[in-house]
Amino acid sequence: MDQSTNDVFENAIKNFLSPIYHLLTDEKITEIMINGPKEIWVEIGGKVQRTDAEFPDEDALRAAVNNIAQSVGRTISDEEPRLDARLPNGYRIHAVIPPCARKGTTVAIRKFSKVQMTLKDYVRLGAITIDGAQFLDLSMKLGKNILVSGGTGSGKTTLLGILCSRIPPGQRIIVIEDASELSIDYEHVVFFETKMPDEHGGKGVSIRDLLKSSLRLRPDRIIVGEVRGDEALDLVQAMNTGHKGCLGTVHANTPEDAVVRLEALAQGAEGGISEKALRYQIASAIDLIVQVSRFSDGSRRVSSIAEVRGFDQDNNYNVVPIYQMSRLIKGPDGKLKGQLEPTGELPSFMTEIEDNRIPFPRSKFKKAS
Repeated sequence: MDQSTNDVFENAIKNFLSPIYHLLTDEKITEIMINGPKEIWVEIGGKVQRTDAEFPDEDALRAAVNNIAQSVGRTISDEEPRLDARLPNGYRIHAVIPPCARKGTTVAIRKFSKVQMTLKDYVRLGAITIDGAQFLDLSMKLGKNILVSGGTGSGKTTLLGILCSRIPPGQRIIVIEDASELSIDYEHVVFFETKMPDEHGGKGVSIRDLLKSSLRLRPDRIIVGEVRGDEALDLVQAMNTGHKGCLGTVHANTPEDAVVRLEALAQGAEGGISEKALRYQIASAIDLIVQVSRFSDGSRRVSSIAEVRGFDQDNNYNVVPIYQMSRLIKGPDGKLKGQLEPTGELPSFMTEIEDNRIPFPRSKFKKAS
């Protein structure tokens, strides 16, 4: 966004959202939640708290949302009571208007840091241990297909961006998102963003459409910001046809749930593939599932790194934890004490680590006695 466009947009935001402008410019606030004109909450440090800010009335809030929608070329109306858009400054906005929203126009604005976080930053924040970080780093070097799993606001996108920055140089990355959120520090990267159908009946462009296009554009790695539809099948098939080191995120509470959810999403595609064949493709495609969680003290951390190893004797996906969060104990300061620890399981690609002379010995996976 050039400076003139940025100035115009900033002035528009000051006018449209003046009651919460001070919240938008507060760097400590990561999300603003508006539950009608008189109830506004924010997230600071992983904790949600109510503010004193408010809009004069429902009409003022509704007018603000209408103006924001128009400024990004979208509409929100009785016929289309939902707005999902990326603002020019990178913030993500979602709004629902009455009568669907019973307390009044409801809005969530998620802010994204303009500063690219590194793997070292992630370790320093306590989100992962040094060994856990090094294991993910070597997995990226070896081109393992990784699914980042977690709930809403758990930090999936942040970790995805960090992993992308660890891709070895000299590769071509294609990133596909609903709304551009990923910040990636890499030389050769192409960003694709979906397009909603317009009000005149113009056809939209889905993640699945863009994934199909990306396969014809010579990608070395494909990154899908969030897998939440039938594009799951295309991603799995891309992983199984020579595209190593693909990444994506999925909404799930455990690694086991993540792989089952991926299967459920892929089943929604019209691919003419049997359930048995689909399950075998998924088990073959996904190497690692990294679970990120938001804990009661507001912290966001990696809670598990698990490997998918085919199926168990009951024909369920065999998801084996390599690193697992230890027991968490609340300290006097209210912070949870605990960390990611090895489970004693060696990754199935241990010999690949050794053959590539990566200095990460088997002792790194030894369970603490």
